[in-house]
Formats: sequence, C-alpha cells, structure tokens
Amino acid sequence: MRSFFGKYKLFAIVFSIISIIIMVLFYKALQPKKTLTIYQPTMVNPELVDSTLQHVKKYHTVADFSLTNQNGKTITQKDYEGKIYIADFFFTTCPTICPIMTKNMAGIQEMIKEDDDVLLLSHSVTPVIDSVAQLKRYAMEKGVDDTKWNLVTGDKKQIYELARKSYLAVKTDGDGGPFDMIHTENFILVDKERRIRGFYDGTKTEDIDRLMDDLRILKASYSK
Repeated sequence: MRSFFGKYKLFAIVFSIISIIIMVLFYKALQPKKTLTIYQPTMVNPELVDSTLQHVKKYHTVADFSLTNQNGKTITQKDYEGKIYIADFFFTTCPTICPIMTKNMAGIQEMIKEDDDVLLLSHSVTPVIDSVAQLKRYAMEKGVDDTKWNLVTGDKKQIYELARKSYLAVKTDGDGGPFDMIHTENFILVDKERRIRGFYDGTKTEDIDRLMDDLRILKASYSK
C-alpha cells in the first residue's frame, strides 16, 4: 500500500497544483470587470452643481474652451481630443493647498510621462495675476513638462464657468466677477469623450493612489 501511494505521490502533487490554478482562473473570470462611474450633475453634491444643471441625468460633458498656456499658446479641447486628462484649479500665489496640489500633480506627471494617452490641465483661478510670464516662471520652478501639462490662464468668467458648469468642482456662488473667488482641492479625471469619471482630493496621498488606480481601469476600458 505504501509503495502505491509513493508511486502516485508526484502525480497527486501536480494534479493538486493544476486544480488550484484552474480554480483561481475560474474565480478571476467570474469576477465582475471593474468600471468607473460616468458622473452626471444629478450624482454630485448639489452645492457643487450650477442650478441650471441640477436636473441633468445624462450626456454631461466638459464644454469647449479656449485659454492660453505657459508658453503663450492657445489651448482648446482640440489639444485634448482623444486623450484622457486630469484637471484642477489653482493659482500661483496660493500659500495653502495649491503647493501640495502642484507637488502631487508633478508626481502624476512623472508617472504618466511615457503614456501618450494621458495629459494634465491646470486652470488659474486668478488669471489677471497669473499672466503667461508668471505661469512660465511657475512651470519652470515646478518642473512642468510642456508636452504633458498645460497651465492655463484667460478669461476669468470662462474659467469659473468651466469649474462650476463643466467640472462640477466648486460651489456655485459668484459670477466670475472681480470679487469672485473659487478655491478647490479637486482633481478631476476626464475620459476621451470629455466625461467626468472621478473626483479626488489633490492634497491627499491616498486619493492620488486611488486616482492612479482609476486611471488604469479607464485605460483598460479603451483597450478592449
């Protein structure tokens, strides 16, 4: 009897290993594929949604825009066509959350530097102060790669409408006038169809990690 078991010991071990591998593969195959939410205005905190959009349940996308980057180049949606991108709002003289956000965005830039599908877009919320020259100085200080990351300035009302009506990122009070001021820590993940796929606190490491995980999921959805 002992010789019988000895004879088939190797077979039993190999069979067990193969069985485990098959069970693991079946388990993974049966797991639902991870997908990201397509955010609509009705799904976001109403305080962050313009009253004209609070009823919108589908088809929300980021509006067209025309702004100027750190090199004096006009940047529009055409520059982001067919790209995934991460957007935020900042100003160069901000002493509080912006330095942390910029540092974290620079970290993201490093992680996507070889990825042609992903870009970054930072909007100045004090465009009168943040001239092209000021943005260029800031970009050089922070290690901005011009091929991956646009810091944009331009018409204040347009920028504020983008924040409130497109990116659903800040409270709706104010009209983009001279005394209007927005400040948000949000990083916003936008897909190739200009749809919002995620919101993240740009000051928190754990949220940056979650953003990068979601970015991988979003990219995988385009490779099917």
